Amino acid sequence: MDLTKTAEALKKRGYEVSCFATAKEAAEYLNGKIDGMTVGFGDSETLLSMHLFEMLQTHNDVHHPMYPREGKGFYSTARDCLTTEIFLLSANGLAETGEIVNIDGTGNRIAGSLYGHRKVYFVISRNKICPTLEEAAFRARNVAAPMNAERHGYRTPCAIKKDHCYDCRSPQRICSAQVIYWRKMNHTDMEVVLIDEDMGY
Repeated sequence: MDLTKTAEALKKRGYEVSCFATAKEAAEYLNGKIDGMTVGFGDSETLLSMHLFEMLQTHNDVHHPMYPREGKGFYSTARDCLTTEIFLLSANGLAETGEIVNIDGTGNRIAGSLYGHRKVYFVISRNKICPTLEEAAFRARNVAAPMNAERHGYRTPCAIKKDHCYDCRSPQRICSAQVIYWRKMNHTDMEVVLIDEDMGY
């Protein structure tokens, strides 16, 4: 996919955009930009593989729902993430035309990306980029969601068969809502960090 074309499309939709050849370079950039802040995470294999949680934790007040502090659980920590100054997440799909697509089961990741923070960072690797919005939405539902369900050990049809969405009624279904970001949200700084490597789902 064409990162330059995608970056220009994102800029036209109001986002600040930074491009990096490697995840290491992107992690170093974010670690330098985010200092002395309260930071919330949305669950992301991309961000986990970059070790951003560990890096930022050394000089920020960091909250991650998958790593709750002693005496706290997932839901309590997820609520804490909604009130931080900075929020970090990835995306399930990104169109070259600039639309970002995310699917969520619990809603904390999507909620955190929409309102309430000083700045939101979308960290997106090249394998998430698709030529069109329709293909990005298809990818989110039929590629990213099954792989994420399998990652969490859920026994949904898509995770078991590893092929596509079955629009199931499983209580472990992780695709409860889908959001399309047509442009940057009003009154919130939003930056898309593009990485020219394949990462996450």
